Amino acid sequence: MLNKLWFGFFLTAALAAFGRWAIAGDPSVFPAMVSSLFAMAKLSVEVMVLLFGTITLWLGFLRIAEQAGLVDAVARVLGPLFARLMPDVPRGHPSIGLITLNFAANALGLDNAATPIGLRAMKSLQTLNPSTTTASNAQIFFLVLNASSLTLIPVTIFMYRAQQGASDPTLVFLPILLATSASTLAGFISVALMQRIKLWDPVVMAWIGSSVLLLGGFMALLATLSVTALSALSSLLGNVTLFGLILLFLIAGAIKKVPVYESFIDGAKEGFDVTKSLLPYLVAMLCAVGVLRASGALDIALDGLRWLVSAVGLDTRFVDAMPTALVKPFSGSAARAMMIETMQNFGVDSFPALVAATVQGSTETTFYVLAVYFGAIGIQRTRHAVSCALTADLAGVVASVLVCYWFFG
Repeated sequence: MLNKLWFGFFLTAALAAFGRWAIAGDPSVFPAMVSSLFAMAKLSVEVMVLLFGTITLWLGFLRIAEQAGLVDAVARVLGPLFARLMPDVPRGHPSIGLITLNFAANALGLDNAATPIGLRAMKSLQTLNPSTTTASNAQIFFLVLNASSLTLIPVTIFMYRAQQGASDPTLVFLPILLATSASTLAGFISVALMQRIKLWDPVVMAWIGSSVLLLGGFMALLATLSVTALSALSSLLGNVTLFGLILLFLIAGAIKKVPVYESFIDGAKEGFDVTKSLLPYLVAMLCAVGVLRASGALDIALDGLRWLVSAVGLDTRFVDAMPTALVKPFSGSAARAMMIETMQNFGVDSFPALVAATVQGSTETTFYVLAVYFGAIGIQRTRHAVSCALTADLAGVVASVLVCYWFFG
């Protein structure tokens, strides 16, 4: 899938450039494409330096939380719910702790760090699967919730915004929180319907009801605020929550007599190992997207979409963020490249850049997750995993656009 997508970027760029040269008589497109290659290669390294620090930092703190027992505590709290959502998984099975740790990494927006943990969880679930080639209900449920990517604190998106010069990197905190909640809820309900999970079970209803009431009440409160107040609240909550979580990890570690410094270093070393392999992918995708933009192909596609949106009488400002949404199901690195390119092209705090950042934080890379997670354990029949995950993706994109109009429109 990624091979075809990456090759398609360059092939489309070549055809668009040839058209501009042969039809429009514009030979400047070729120097622009070559210049874009070098510019994006340089940008990849600049982004990578900050990415090294971000993932290393948060995997260090996550290791403290794990050794302090916070992950196990969350797993115990979620145990009754998991017992009903994944009835084939015995209570206390190692996969529950791994799933919780994976959700924790996704909640922090550390999608690259969540992947190795998720692979371990999927392999653990496979030990309970009677089939070697067909996905079990528990595996599908885990994958769809993973693909919907409930992101509570999107630290890597904050990092990208900071790297691109945003005066307030946490400005998108609340929009991402609302959009990712919509995505996760859509994925959860679609899987529950397909697997005929008893949503009216008292424990499940208590979790769903409390979550919906909490989110609904929060949105009702937000509806009373002005746009300026919304932005200020998003910034405040983003920063307070981020630093509060660090303090929680450290205090819990100190109470449990965890050697917090040594634990942080162990986790940070894992973060360094996870991150160092990302540069080739970042260079590949950023250069491909840069060439696509320089050739004019991306602008042609967006102009066509903008015309369609305008024809039905809708606001077209979100259209420039759609490249991120369109490639997100296929490749996280391509979507990341699209988001960064949108920030550079329109400005980091422009409306398209804010929508792109919100889309990036609202969902995961569905087909990539399917290929990696199921491919690692030899699963060939994915059953309803794709349809449920794409339902979550669509809900996340629509919610991202609507929420950004609400906050920044």
